[in-house]
Amino acid sequence: MLRQVVKVLAIAGFAVGVAGTAYADKFQDVLSKGVIRIGIPADLPPFGFQSANREPEGFDIDLANMLAKALGVKAELVPLTGANRIPYLLTDKVDITVSLMGLTPQRAKQVWFSAPYASTSLAVFGPKNLAVHSAAELKDYKVAAAKGNTEETALTEMNPKADIMRMENDAAAAAAYLSGQAQLFACSSFVAVELAKKNPNKEFDLKFVIRPSPGHMAVKIGESSMLQWLNSFIFFNKVNGELNKLHMKWLGRPMDPLPSL
Repeated sequence: MLRQVVKVLAIAGFAVGVAGTAYADKFQDVLSKGVIRIGIPADLPPFGFQSANREPEGFDIDLANMLAKALGVKAELVPLTGANRIPYLLTDKVDITVSLMGLTPQRAKQVWFSAPYASTSLAVFGPKNLAVHSAAELKDYKVAAAKGNTEETALTEMNPKADIMRMENDAAAAAAYLSGQAQLFACSSFVAVELAKKNPNKEFDLKFVIRPSPGHMAVKIGESSMLQWLNSFIFFNKVNGELNKLHMKWLGRPMDPLPSL
Protein backbone atom coordinates (compact mmCIF):
# COMPACT_ATOMS: atom_id res chain seq x y z
CA MET A 1 0.00 0.00 0.00
CA LEU A 2 2.79 2.39 0.97
CA ARG A 3 4.56 1.63 -2.32
CA GLN A 4 1.41 2.55 -4.25
CA VAL A 5 1.02 5.83 -2.35
CA VAL A 6 4.65 6.77 -3.07
CA LYS A 7 4.14 5.95 -6.75
CA VAL A 8 1.01 8.13 -6.95
CA LEU A 9 2.79 11.04 -5.24
CA ALA A 10 5.76 10.70 -7.60
CA ILE A 11 3.48 10.79 -10.64
CA ALA A 12 1.64 13.80 -9.23
CA GLY A 13 4.94 15.57 -8.57
CA PHE A 14 6.11 14.89 -12.12
CA ALA A 15 2.82 16.26 -13.50
CA VAL A 16 3.17 19.43 -11.45
CA GLY A 17 6.75 19.84 -12.67
CA VAL A 18 5.70 19.42 -16.29
CA ALA A 19 2.81 21.85 -15.85
CA GLY A 20 5.13 24.36 -14.20
CA THR A 21 7.48 24.13 -17.18
CA ALA A 22 4.68 24.33 -19.74
CA TYR A 23 3.15 27.38 -18.11
CA ALA A 24 6.33 29.24 -17.14
CA ASP A 25 5.50 32.93 -16.70
CA LYS A 26 7.74 35.13 -18.85
CA PHE A 27 6.58 38.24 -17.00
CA GLN A 28 7.76 36.94 -13.61
CA ASP A 29 10.93 35.61 -15.21
CA VAL A 30 11.78 39.06 -16.57
CA LEU A 31 11.11 40.69 -13.18
CA SER A 32 13.31 38.11 -11.44
CA LYS A 33 16.21 38.53 -13.87
CA GLY A 34 15.90 42.30 -14.01
CA VAL A 35 16.34 42.29 -17.79
CA ILE A 36 13.87 42.28 -20.68
CA ARG A 37 15.02 41.32 -24.18
CA ILE A 38 13.15 43.54 -26.64
CA GLY A 39 13.22 42.96 -30.39
CA ILE A 40 13.44 46.34 -32.14
CA PRO A 41 13.61 47.29 -35.85
CA ALA A 42 17.09 47.89 -37.24
CA ASP A 43 16.13 48.96 -40.76
CA LEU A 44 12.86 50.88 -40.49
CA PRO A 45 13.35 54.65 -40.05
CA PRO A 46 11.89 56.54 -38.27
CA PHE A 47 10.85 53.59 -36.05
CA GLY A 48 14.26 51.96 -35.80
CA PHE A 49 17.64 52.65 -37.39
CA GLN A 50 21.30 53.27 -36.54
CA SER A 51 22.39 56.75 -35.54
CA ALA A 52 25.61 58.37 -36.76
CA ASN A 53 27.28 56.75 -33.73
CA ARG A 54 25.91 53.34 -34.80
CA GLU A 55 23.49 53.27 -31.86
CA PRO A 56 19.85 52.18 -32.24
CA GLU A 57 17.52 55.15 -32.53
CA GLY A 58 13.89 55.81 -33.39
CA PHE A 59 10.27 55.70 -32.22
CA ASP A 60 10.33 52.02 -31.23
CA ILE A 61 13.68 52.34 -29.48
CA ASP A 62 12.40 55.22 -27.34
CA LEU A 63 9.25 53.24 -26.58
CA ALA A 64 11.21 50.09 -25.70
CA ASN A 65 13.37 52.04 -23.24
CA MET A 66 10.27 53.67 -21.73
CA LEU A 67 8.74 50.23 -21.33
CA ALA A 68 11.76 48.77 -19.55
CA LYS A 69 11.97 51.79 -17.24
CA ALA A 70 8.29 51.46 -16.33
CA LEU A 71 8.82 47.76 -15.66
CA GLY A 72 11.83 48.54 -13.48
CA VAL A 73 14.27 46.37 -15.45
CA LYS A 74 17.17 46.83 -17.87
CA ALA A 75 16.40 46.85 -21.60
CA GLU A 76 18.43 44.49 -23.79
CA LEU A 77 17.69 45.67 -27.33
CA VAL A 78 17.89 43.01 -30.05
CA PRO A 79 17.88 44.30 -33.67
CA LEU A 80 15.37 42.54 -35.94
CA THR A 81 14.23 42.55 -39.56
CA GLY A 82 10.67 42.13 -40.77
CA ALA A 83 11.30 38.49 -41.63
CA ASN A 84 12.70 37.34 -38.28
CA ARG A 85 10.47 39.13 -35.78
CA ILE A 86 8.19 36.13 -35.18
CA PRO A 87 10.96 33.46 -35.36
CA TYR A 88 12.93 35.34 -32.68
CA LEU A 89 9.90 35.25 -30.39
CA LEU A 90 9.14 31.60 -31.06
CA THR A 91 12.75 30.51 -30.43
CA ASP A 92 13.01 32.59 -27.21
CA LYS A 93 15.69 34.94 -28.53
CA VAL A 94 13.56 37.89 -27.35
CA ASP A 95 10.89 38.26 -24.68
CA ILE A 96 8.74 40.74 -26.63
CA THR A 97 8.90 42.72 -29.86
CA VAL A 98 8.41 46.47 -30.20
CA SER A 99 8.93 46.53 -33.94
CA LEU A 100 5.89 48.14 -35.63
CA MET A 101 4.38 44.73 -36.39
CA GLY A 102 1.04 44.78 -38.21
CA LEU A 103 -1.63 42.35 -37.06
CA THR A 104 -2.88 39.72 -39.51
CA PRO A 105 -4.98 36.61 -38.79
CA GLN A 106 -2.10 34.45 -40.05
CA ARG A 107 0.42 36.06 -37.68
CA ALA A 108 -2.08 35.83 -34.83
CA LYS A 109 -1.87 32.03 -35.13
CA GLN A 110 1.78 32.30 -34.10
CA VAL A 111 1.99 35.16 -31.59
CA TRP A 112 -0.26 37.30 -29.40
CA PHE A 113 -0.57 40.98 -30.27
CA SER A 114 -0.86 43.88 -27.86
CA ALA A 115 -3.21 46.81 -28.29
CA PRO A 116 -1.93 49.16 -31.04
CA TYR A 117 0.52 51.88 -30.09
CA ALA A 118 1.19 53.62 -33.45
CA SER A 119 -1.07 54.40 -36.38
CA THR A 120 0.32 53.90 -39.88
CA SER A 121 -0.94 52.74 -43.26
CA LEU A 122 0.67 50.50 -45.85
CA ALA A 123 0.85 51.85 -49.38
CA VAL A 124 2.61 51.69 -52.72
CA PHE A 125 4.71 54.68 -53.80
CA GLY A 126 6.42 55.66 -57.04
CA PRO A 127 7.11 58.47 -59.53
CA LYS A 128 4.28 60.88 -60.29
CA ASN A 129 4.19 60.04 -63.99
CA LEU A 130 3.52 56.34 -63.38
CA ALA A 131 -0.21 55.63 -63.72
CA VAL A 132 -0.75 52.95 -61.08
CA HIS A 133 -3.91 53.01 -59.00
CA SER A 134 -4.41 49.47 -57.74
CA ALA A 135 -2.72 46.13 -57.09
CA ALA A 136 -4.22 44.81 -60.33
CA GLU A 137 -1.71 46.92 -62.29
CA LEU A 138 1.36 45.56 -60.50
CA LYS A 139 1.90 42.80 -63.06
CA ASP A 140 3.12 45.53 -65.42
CA TYR A 141 5.55 47.15 -62.99
CA LYS A 142 8.11 45.79 -60.54
CA VAL A 143 7.45 46.71 -56.91
CA ALA A 144 10.10 46.35 -54.19
CA ALA A 145 8.97 45.07 -50.78
CA ALA A 146 10.58 43.52 -47.71
CA LYS A 147 10.12 39.75 -47.69
CA GLY A 148 7.66 38.63 -45.00
CA ASN A 149 6.41 42.12 -44.19
CA THR A 150 2.67 42.83 -44.14
CA GLU A 151 2.79 44.87 -47.36
CA GLU A 152 4.49 42.04 -49.27
CA THR A 153 2.04 39.38 -48.11
CA ALA A 154 -0.95 41.69 -48.64
CA LEU A 155 0.08 42.56 -52.21
CA THR A 156 0.60 38.87 -52.97
CA GLU A 157 -2.94 38.13 -51.78
CA MET A 158 -4.39 41.09 -53.69
CA ASN A 159 -2.62 40.09 -56.91
CA PRO A 160 -0.83 36.71 -57.03
CA LYS A 161 0.62 37.72 -60.42
CA ALA A 162 2.16 40.96 -59.13
CA ASP A 163 5.81 41.44 -60.07
CA ILE A 164 7.21 41.76 -56.54
CA MET A 165 10.93 42.12 -55.89
CA ARG A 166 11.15 40.45 -52.46
CA MET A 167 14.13 41.85 -50.58
CA GLU A 168 15.63 40.68 -47.27
CA ASN A 169 14.57 43.79 -45.34
CA ASP A 170 13.11 47.29 -45.69
CA ALA A 171 16.50 48.90 -46.28
CA ALA A 172 17.21 46.58 -49.21
CA ALA A 173 13.74 47.17 -50.65
CA ALA A 174 14.21 50.95 -50.38
CA ALA A 175 17.63 50.65 -52.04
CA ALA A 176 16.09 48.69 -54.92
CA TYR A 177 13.60 51.50 -55.53
CA LEU A 178 16.11 54.31 -55.07
CA SER A 179 18.54 52.68 -57.52
CA GLY A 180 15.84 52.13 -60.15
CA GLN A 181 15.86 48.32 -59.95
CA ALA A 182 12.16 48.55 -59.08
CA GLN A 183 9.67 51.11 -60.39
CA LEU A 184 7.55 51.07 -57.22
CA PHE A 185 8.06 50.66 -53.49
CA ALA A 186 5.65 49.14 -50.94
CA CYS A 187 6.14 50.33 -47.37
CA SER A 188 4.64 52.12 -44.39
CA SER A 189 3.45 55.66 -45.08
CA PHE A 190 5.88 57.07 -42.50
CA VAL A 191 8.81 55.19 -43.99
CA ALA A 192 8.07 56.83 -47.34
CA VAL A 193 7.97 60.29 -45.73
CA GLU A 194 11.34 59.66 -44.05
CA LEU A 195 12.95 58.41 -47.26
CA ALA A 196 11.57 61.35 -49.24
CA LYS A 197 13.28 63.76 -46.82
CA LYS A 198 16.63 62.04 -47.29
CA ASN A 199 16.27 61.59 -51.06
CA PRO A 200 14.76 64.85 -52.40
CA ASN A 201 15.56 63.89 -56.01
CA LYS A 202 13.45 60.72 -55.81
CA GLU A 203 9.66 60.90 -56.01
CA PHE A 204 7.49 59.09 -53.46
CA ASP A 205 4.07 59.77 -54.93
CA LEU A 206 1.27 57.80 -53.27
CA LYS A 207 -0.15 55.32 -55.79
CA PHE A 208 -2.65 53.49 -53.61
CA VAL A 209 -3.22 52.49 -49.99
CA ILE A 210 -2.95 48.78 -49.29
CA ARG A 211 -4.68 49.11 -45.92
CA PRO A 212 -4.41 50.85 -42.54
CA SER A 213 -1.82 49.05 -40.40
CA PRO A 214 -1.47 50.06 -36.75
CA GLY A 215 1.75 48.98 -35.04
CA HIS A 216 1.54 46.36 -32.27
CA MET A 217 3.90 44.77 -29.76
CA ALA A 218 3.92 40.96 -29.68
CA VAL A 219 4.57 38.13 -27.25
CA LYS A 220 4.65 34.36 -27.43
CA ILE A 221 1.24 32.69 -27.31
CA GLY A 222 0.35 31.87 -23.72
CA GLU A 223 2.19 34.78 -22.07
CA SER A 224 -0.99 36.34 -20.66
CA SER A 225 0.67 38.19 -17.76
CA MET A 226 3.18 39.90 -20.05
CA LEU A 227 0.48 40.79 -22.57
CA GLN A 228 -1.79 42.25 -19.89
CA TRP A 229 1.04 44.42 -18.57
CA LEU A 230 1.93 45.66 -22.07
CA ASN A 231 -1.70 46.59 -22.73
CA SER A 232 -1.80 48.46 -19.43
CA PHE A 233 1.45 50.27 -20.33
CA ILE A 234 0.08 51.29 -23.74
CA PHE A 235 -3.22 52.49 -22.24
CA PHE A 236 -1.43 54.51 -19.54
CA ASN A 237 0.85 56.24 -22.05
CA LYS A 238 -2.03 57.06 -24.39
CA VAL A 239 -3.84 58.73 -21.51
CA ASN A 240 -0.84 60.67 -20.16
CA GLY A 241 0.19 61.91 -23.61
CA GLU A 242 3.59 60.19 -23.82
CA LEU A 243 2.66 58.22 -26.95
CA ASN A 244 1.49 61.44 -28.58
CA LYS A 245 4.90 63.00 -27.77
CA LEU A 246 6.62 60.12 -29.57
CA HIS A 247 4.37 60.61 -32.59
CA MET A 248 5.24 64.31 -32.68
CA LYS A 249 8.97 63.68 -32.19
CA TRP A 250 9.44 60.93 -34.76
CA LEU A 251 6.47 61.18 -37.13
CA GLY A 252 5.93 64.94 -37.13
CA ARG A 253 2.19 64.71 -36.42
CA PRO A 254 -0.18 64.03 -33.52
CA MET A 255 -1.25 60.49 -32.76
CA ASP A 256 -4.39 59.50 -34.65
CA PRO A 257 -7.19 57.68 -32.82
CA LEU A 258 -6.27 54.02 -32.59
CA PRO A 259 -8.73 51.12 -32.79
CA SER A 260 -9.16 48.81 -29.83
CA LEU A 261 -8.12 45.17 -30.06
